[in-house]
Amino acid sequence: MAAKKKSENKKVKVTLVRSVIGSLPKQRKTVKALGLGKINSSIEHEATPQILGMVRVVNHLVKVEEL
Repeated sequence: MAAKKKSENKKVKVTLVRSVIGSLPKQRKTVKALGLGKINSSIEHEATPQILGMVRVVNHLVKVEEL
C-alpha cells in the first residue's frame, strides 16, 4: 500500500507583543525556544502540536496569525 502523502502543512506567524520581564522562567525559556527575542520580533513555524503547545503556554505574550 502506498504511503499517504501529507497535506500541505499549515504555518503560523508568532509575534512577541509583550515583554518577558516579570514572567515565569519557564515562560521566558519558551519564548526563547520559539525563536523570539525582542518585542515585535516575528517568526514563522509549522503548526505542529509541539509549537501550538508552546504558544499556548505564552499566549498572553504573543500574537498568532495563520498563514
